[in-house]
Amino acid sequence: MAVSRAELDQLKAPVASIVREAGEIALGFARSGAKRWTKGDSSVVTEADVFIDGFLREKLSALDPNIGWLSEETADTPERLDHARVWIVDPIDGTRAFVEGVPVWVISVALVDEGRPVFGMIYNPTKNEMFEAVEGGGAFLNERQITASPRDVLEGAEIVGPRTMLEDLDGIGAAVARAPYVYALAYRLANVAANRVDAAVASTRAKDWDIAAADIIMQEAGAKLLEIDGEPPRYNLPSPVHRPLIGAREPLNAAIRAALLLAGATPRSWAG
Repeated sequence: MAVSRAELDQLKAPVASIVREAGEIALGFARSGAKRWTKGDSSVVTEADVFIDGFLREKLSALDPNIGWLSEETADTPERLDHARVWIVDPIDGTRAFVEGVPVWVISVALVDEGRPVFGMIYNPTKNEMFEAVEGGGAFLNERQITASPRDVLEGAEIVGPRTMLEDLDGIGAAVARAPYVYALAYRLANVAANRVDAAVASTRAKDWDIAAADIIMQEAGAKLLEIDGEPPRYNLPSPVHRPLIGAREPLNAAIRAALLLAGATPRSWAG
């Protein structure tokens, strides 16, 4: 049975409390200087990532032990595929920004039901910004409703994303404006929902935990997160990896997708 709107609404207060507490813990690690190391894929991880991952798993699982789990810092197992509903979590999205003291890292929590996101929270503790949405309930930033940019043409659009993807747009003469790069993909996409930029793009490196919460927030703000072929992402599949992504309101989303394909770039050339 699909999750109901009432069930989603009942989750908002306890999950927000848990996420805010996780944010305070993260800030404590940031002030004291968290130990860090490099994972096998060459990405940076800190003791804060690992600790907060465990904290969130304990607290969120206590709300409903029948919900599965997928996160960046927990070893993945096929067991989650047996669950219709799954928490998808990034304890610190933008770890490099966290390490460098740049205030663009976030905690991202989504609930996915049958492969689609129905609940999302993205919290930036350094700026005390809480983005949230439930399916059918609108998108909010610190309890104020947000809507995505109404821009509908590529010319003049302000886009944030990897340098290589934006260079491909430049290469075909697309007159777009480059917004400052944001390390955390979840925050990059949330800023589209909040009409801070017109669009965001992401490479083939995006994983479920990077985008699931942002996806539902963008949808409820009137934008779409789509893969390069125009299909919406599906979640809690055997592989959590996604194709290049574009986040924007239509028809701008379609215009960006078409321009990237026209550029003839191979996704392998895109990074970030």
